[in-house]
Amino acid sequence: MHKPIKYVEKALTVAAGAAWKVFNSFNSVRPNPSFTPKWSDKPLLKSWEKQKPTLGWPRTTDSLCPKCVPEIRNKIVNGELPVEILRNQKAGEIKAQIIQRDGKILMVKDCEVHGHFEDVMAIDTAFFDHLEKVFPGRDIRAHNDKGLHNHGSSTVTHGRGSVLTIDLTNRCNMMCDPCFMDANQVGFVHELSWEDIQTMLDNAITIKPRRQMSVQFSGGEPTLSPHFLDAVRYSRKVGYNSVQAATNGIEFAKSPEFCKQAAEAGLRYAYLQFDGVGNAANSHRAVGNLFDVKLRAIENLHSNGVDIVPVITIINGVNNEQVGKVVQFALDNPKKISFLSFQPVSFTGRDEEVTVERRTAQRYTLSHLAHDVKNQVGMGEPIRDWFPISFMSTFSDCADLLHGPESDWGQLSCGCHPNCGIGMAVMIDKETKEFRPVTAFLNAEQLSKDIASVNDAARGKFLTIVGVGLALLRNYNPMESPSTFKLSDLLKKFDKAFGATDTDYGKVDGTRTIEDIEKRRQDRWNFLFIAGMWFQDLFNYDFRRTEQCIIPYATQEGEISFCAYNTGVGWRNIVEKMHMTASLTKWYEEKGKHEIFAGGKKVNLTTTTHSLKLNLDDVNADIQHDLDNQGIAKTAREEKIRQRNADMLRKSADDAKMAKLYREVVLKEKPVESGFVPLGHIGGIAPAPAVKKEEVGALGD
Repeated sequence: MHKPIKYVEKALTVAAGAAWKVFNSFNSVRPNPSFTPKWSDKPLLKSWEKQKPTLGWPRTTDSLCPKCVPEIRNKIVNGELPVEILRNQKAGEIKAQIIQRDGKILMVKDCEVHGHFEDVMAIDTAFFDHLEKVFPGRDIRAHNDKGLHNHGSSTVTHGRGSVLTIDLTNRCNMMCDPCFMDANQVGFVHELSWEDIQTMLDNAITIKPRRQMSVQFSGGEPTLSPHFLDAVRYSRKVGYNSVQAATNGIEFAKSPEFCKQAAEAGLRYAYLQFDGVGNAANSHRAVGNLFDVKLRAIENLHSNGVDIVPVITIINGVNNEQVGKVVQFALDNPKKISFLSFQPVSFTGRDEEVTVERRTAQRYTLSHLAHDVKNQVGMGEPIRDWFPISFMSTFSDCADLLHGPESDWGQLSCGCHPNCGIGMAVMIDKETKEFRPVTAFLNAEQLSKDIASVNDAARGKFLTIVGVGLALLRNYNPMESPSTFKLSDLLKKFDKAFGATDTDYGKVDGTRTIEDIEKRRQDRWNFLFIAGMWFQDLFNYDFRRTEQCIIPYATQEGEISFCAYNTGVGWRNIVEKMHMTASLTKWYEEKGKHEIFAGGKKVNLTTTTHSLKLNLDDVNADIQHDLDNQGIAKTAREEKIRQRNADMLRKSADDAKMAKLYREVVLKEKPVESGFVPLGHIGGIAPAPAVKKEEVGALGD
């Protein structure tokens, strides 16, 4: 039984639908030209002006050979080839086709030298099609960027990006699989100086469109850098919207004081490695009490005003059963968790030489994620509730329009390729924990079209707000929203996210205080965003994705697409070797060794207490055994051990064959007949006749 207010709101939505038709018919007549804001030298784009790469299937794109690229990269690292070939030639590039086969979307490609390769892009063709159809198009082409974007086919060409990633160090206090940077294994230290960090942060905000960016300090483990806190502080000073740390949480778990210092410096988000609920689910990382570490890190960070984003690397057969458990963990703790980032495994770094058998078994796609959330939690319809992350760029365009031409920064815009990332928004009552996917009560696809129509008209602030308000109302279904959710809550959430009005919800800029943080947290409704970000590897690489990357890496050789840096061409290996700080031997002599937690070693925590709600069945569950039952290795380390053992067995077999051949060809021994063994030569004496096996013992006596 619905509350009376729901029927009143339903009547308002019907009225808004009628009013929208009138408003839109007049508003669409003779639209105003787009203005050129201070933060761009090019005008805002109308919806029809946005470029799109070739989508659908079958289609042809530019990709890489998984065998040629490592060979070329190694030659560059070893000085046998100049790095310029990556800028001036199409090194390792081949064509690839994206096709449909047996109800799946595949990438297939052939190298003249190394033969045929194929991999799965999606297990649901309708879902893949949906993501591409609602893609609104690329951002403004990047400009004022020639000094930073010069990486040949890997060059970022569209937009400014959303999150600038800076690896402060390649040192790490863990040694786990998977690891796309092969931390602690490359034989040298690459660690940015304070001058390097300042230069990268300063350079990034010169690129246009100059959007309000976030910066994520990563590694290795960024908290090991002596400049971590200063880097956070400087980022807020020069204008980055939010500062993030991609961390395993060990240092934050060990020290509440360190969390306080990071928060005071301006750290807003901790992107916390979080592979599942319980120590067993995290055991493949080889730290004895890793889940306890995560819980303490969350407790310490949140109490000091830092928001937490659990980041789950999903590997099919290893921890895909954890998808529902992690989502339920967030639903059970809405006051502390408002964002989840699932990242399907990318076979790179330690995993670049993965066998076909293991890659096929462990491959996990964005379509897997959408279906696993539905099947394991009973929440969300893949096509209704999941959209490409770039879908939000239409709403960012609206915010750009509202903030006007004099704004110093453009709105954060996630204009990545529709195959890169997806998201589902869930509205949760923090008090009752009742939840509902937002797109179950808000027609997102139609709302996006309506907002695009308002954007294209390019009216003043008042008419834009009127149009957006009517669009929200007419696409809202109060009968499907949570029981205590009101229309006013919807309007407030939209305003809080995009700043349509001047209402103070608590500042988020560099002047943010703990009071601002607490003010924003007082909102009864948690807008939980469940995201999936699928980074490429050499087996599914697509340059159409690379060129509109929204997570560029700032490096000493300019800004490079996330996938071109970590996977693909592998610029990381090249840049880090070019700008190596010191060999490991020299570093250890001068700086000493940092503590590494591996081989089941536990982190020494002062306490393991926490206030998070846990499902004990999930916490105490055993590890996933799918791959054990199939006889497939789980990690690169395990695969190498198996390969080494197999090689030893083969060598033993080959040695036995060679010994047999030597006896027959050189010593002229006759082959053993069934049931007999030869006694062989002794000092040139002719061999005795063959005897039966059962007689050998007696003769030996």
